Amino acid sequence: MEIVESVRAMQAAARKWRAQGRRIGFVPTMGNLHEGHLALVRLAKQRADVVVTSIFVNPTQFGPNEDFAAYPRTFEADRALCEREGVDVVFHPSVAEMYPAGASVAVTENALSRTLCGAARPGHFDGVCTIVAKLFNVVQPHVAVFGEKDAQQLRVIRRMVRDLRFPVEIVAGPTVREADGLALSSRNQYLTPAQRPQAVCLRRALDEAERLFAAGERDPKNLVRAMRAIVTAQPDARIDYMEIVDDETLQPLGGPIGRPALAALAVWVGKPRLIDNTVLVP
Repeated sequence: MEIVESVRAMQAAARKWRAQGRRIGFVPTMGNLHEGHLALVRLAKQRADVVVTSIFVNPTQFGPNEDFAAYPRTFEADRALCEREGVDVVFHPSVAEMYPAGASVAVTENALSRTLCGAARPGHFDGVCTIVAKLFNVVQPHVAVFGEKDAQQLRVIRRMVRDLRFPVEIVAGPTVREADGLALSSRNQYLTPAQRPQAVCLRRALDEAERLFAAGERDPKNLVRAMRAIVTAQPDARIDYMEIVDDETLQPLGGPIGRPALAALAVWVGKPRLIDNTVLVP
């Protein structure tokens, strides 16, 4: 496995692979890797001849009240995991390499990114789109894999790829969960022993929405009310948002669910802000 730190070297490697007719798979990450990330790597390996994983903590997707400096950097552990999974190249650039002095261009998505996490974290998806566009231009992948846990991010990236005509296939990786249903996240490590069992309320709330939906409930307000009751019963849980939106547009539903809908929630359980989702299909 090779560690590449410069844009020029990464682009040169990508050009060489493409000239050889090799298919490039890409998994972008901010490091602090866990089994959820590794599942995405395995999907990339199934669809490509060469797999690149980027490890880059992107400053532009952090808000003013979010501590970029405190985000965990665990490069040596991440490197070992990537090597174990058969990653061919870890792209590990500096901030200066990805954002040259005086950088003044950003990529903005103006529809899907305005609700849910986008409403709660203004500017976040501008940072996501900008760095993913940069990474696509550097790594030049044929296929890139993103997790379904970050449902809004997945839809925003797909829209960016469509609208900007990136020649990249976007593959969705299913959410990987702990045995009790909690979605794997780098933030889970910040849960205290008392908060950890409470955090399962996100999955339990979605399970209840799925149960009611399967029983015939189509009113999104009733489904959200049932989800809210489960989450608010936990002493350390505080809801950021809890919504059921159109799965394609991510806009609020004006009436009963008649087409696929995304049930999504973000909840602080103590310090960590956790997210989860499910798709309800009539």
